[in-house]
Amino acid sequence: MIESITIADVATYDATGIQISDLKKTNFIYGANGTGKTTITKLLNEEGLPEFSKCEVGWKAGIQMETLVYNKDFRDRNFGKGKIDGVFTLGEATKEEKEAIELMVTQLQEIKTEGIQKKETLEKLNAEKKQTEDAFREAAWAEVYKKYETVFKDAFVGVMKKESFKDKLLNEAGANTLNLKNFEELKTKAATIFGKAPVELPLINLIEYSRLLEIESDDIWTKKIIGKSDIEIAKLIQHLSINDWVNEGRGYLQDDDVCPFCQEETITENFRNQLNSYFDKTFEEDTQLVKKLSSEYTPSSQTLINLLDAIESKEKENSDSKIDLDLLGAQIKTITAQLRANEQLVENKSKEPSRSFTLTSLKEQLDGLSKLIEEANTKLKTHNKIVDNYATEKSDLIASIWRFLVEEYRVSITQHTSNIAGRLNGIKAVSEKRAELLKSYTDLDAKIKEANKNVTSVQPSVDEINRTLKSYGFLNFEIVPSTEDTNQYRIQREDGSVAESTLSEGEITFITFLYFLQRAKGGLTEDSVSDERVLVIDDPISSLDSNVLFVVSTLIKEILSAVKNDRGVIRQVILLTHNVYFHKEVSYISGKAELNNDTHFWILRKKNKISKVQPYLMENPIHNSYQLLWRELIGVNLRVTRLFRVI
Repeated sequence: MIESITIADVATYDATGIQISDLKKTNFIYGANGTGKTTITKLLNEEGLPEFSKCEVGWKAGIQMETLVYNKDFRDRNFGKGKIDGVFTLGEATKEEKEAIELMVTQLQEIKTEGIQKKETLEKLNAEKKQTEDAFREAAWAEVYKKYETVFKDAFVGVMKKESFKDKLLNEAGANTLNLKNFEELKTKAATIFGKAPVELPLINLIEYSRLLEIESDDIWTKKIIGKSDIEIAKLIQHLSINDWVNEGRGYLQDDDVCPFCQEETITENFRNQLNSYFDKTFEEDTQLVKKLSSEYTPSSQTLINLLDAIESKEKENSDSKIDLDLLGAQIKTITAQLRANEQLVENKSKEPSRSFTLTSLKEQLDGLSKLIEEANTKLKTHNKIVDNYATEKSDLIASIWRFLVEEYRVSITQHTSNIAGRLNGIKAVSEKRAELLKSYTDLDAKIKEANKNVTSVQPSVDEINRTLKSYGFLNFEIVPSTEDTNQYRIQREDGSVAESTLSEGEITFITFLYFLQRAKGGLTEDSVSDERVLVIDDPISSLDSNVLFVVSTLIKEILSAVKNDRGVIRQVILLTHNVYFHKEVSYISGKAELNNDTHFWILRKKNKISKVQPYLMENPIHNSYQLLWRELIGVNLRVTRLFRVI
């Protein structure tokens, strides 16, 4: 069900726009022509259009339903092509079959309602869990971090944000089992150890390049890959040195005898056989090896280049670097250039396998670079040994400080852990129940669709439309099956001619609306008959006389009654109109307006070419044309009075 409609920056709605919120099962929006009603219906029909990028339709629990919109576009879409799509409804079903399907639909709705409740409960539990975590985070920050920030600041490195500090405190509470030391002892030791001290430096990543060297040394690069020389056509190919050209051209040959180059019928079976014999198994194996090694070499080369660039960048930023940066940069530059050159040769070999290429071996350069890195790592290891003892002392002190902090805040930590555990248990239980409901919903929905297949038909909807037409005096045309498609229909006159192009505006409007009502009760496919849906109706009474207007009002009131009492598959109706009499007919019960929690009212107005909306909730603002005009005049008089007071 739609809960809210936000529409802005389109048609007569400015950038601020409007929001129609708190929509109920039945909703009435009154507005004069040009106030923006049709724009609302277009949004509900095609929300994804670019023009509605600043608009939004809010669905209850985020669950969307099929939205059926009756407006001018609906009439043009369904009655402008000469044929009408059939609507499946419960046709030949027995009373028992219909009741069984209706019962399952009711059960499906109950499951869905319970599922939505579980979702809302889950959201509430998650919100409570987040609220509990947020409260604990703020309290821990204020009562622990701020209290000991000055004395133990070095112990808080890496967790100087509220969230990370909270997580660290909880982790330590579960994992830190050191003997407890008192505050004065920790404070004295912190004054000695914390401060500027040597830091352990990470070793430089070693480079791996053995596979690159293997590929570079493979004999395939220098081998001229050509076809068999004892084939008659080989002499010509090798004499002209067109081995690669011919091999490339093979891919353009078709199944016919036409040459792909000269477009003459020169390709004979003998010629094909000679080509296939020339490019034999050995040729194919060699070319495949080139492709395999090429596909391996280039990515490996790029990976190595990226690694070398990362090493150089990191060492340049490291003020305590132990490597010769000038030599490192020069070697990386040389290696990168040679790798790029080899990549080009590898690519050339893939394109021209008959040529011989020699890849430059990078063994000497890479061995030299590897040695340079190993020498730097030796210096780093020597440095880190000096740091080890200091680091151990500092690490032990930090762990002892966290043990002290945990014990200081133990009561609050225990209470918080218990609260979160309770929330998590509740979330797990509700999630499991929601999963069960989802499975039940899916199974029952499939069962309903299967039942519908056996009892649905398009004919009852047509019969109902024709019956209604005849009941209200439309005797010179009816809906009949199309001769082209058993699931499509057309409008036909008594003499058998197609009537659509000769119908009056009132006739088209009436039959269009009757078709819409059948579409609202059924579906275009057997599977969709029982799908829940929302109806949006935009001024269905244009060009209708008063008698037919009364009929349309009656039909709509029947739908509103069904929606109110949860009968059928229509869950919500949004009706927009500019006709005061029609608004009164469909919204008044027993000749009077009644307050109803399931019904809300709005009025759309346009002032200075900008559309605005005024909510009236359960109070029906439309009484009759005279009262509506009088209210408008009162509003104008009040504005004029205020103006004179200012003057």
